[in-house]
Amino acid sequence: MKRDSRLSLVLHALLHMAERDDPMTSDDLATCLMTNPVVVRRTMAFLREAGIVASARGHAGGWRITADLSTVSLRQLHDALGEPAIFAVGHRNAAPACLVEQAVNAALDQTFAEAEALLLARFGEITLADLSADFALRYAALVQQKEP
Repeated sequence: MKRDSRLSLVLHALLHMAERDDPMTSDDLATCLMTNPVVVRRTMAFLREAGIVASARGHAGGWRITADLSTVSLRQLHDALGEPAIFAVGHRNAAPACLVEQAVNAALDQTFAEAEALLLARFGEITLADLSADFALRYAALVQQKEP
């Protein structure tokens, strides 16, 4: 089953954008993300609609973050992307006549709902500023490691 990796892609793009003073073009972001600029534009459009990024055309154009990193949570980004399914696991049969399969489906439904609620709550606690700070620590450690 194919995974929806848009949240990961968006986080990656936003952290690259946060490290730059200038806007980043779709081509620049596509290079960073190893994807196609069309994928970048299509995905970033969701964030533009949510007021998280803005885009400008022309020579000095590109994408830039308009929201404060400390106010944007992973949950907001997940929601902006259209609330993609959290789990790729599903029922063998959505409306089974078999009572055993009905019991299995009920248990799976309840468990998935509980797990999704926990995950989305945690997404609400993590901000772009948190990820940016983690990146900064990792980068500083790498630089320190390379110094003689």
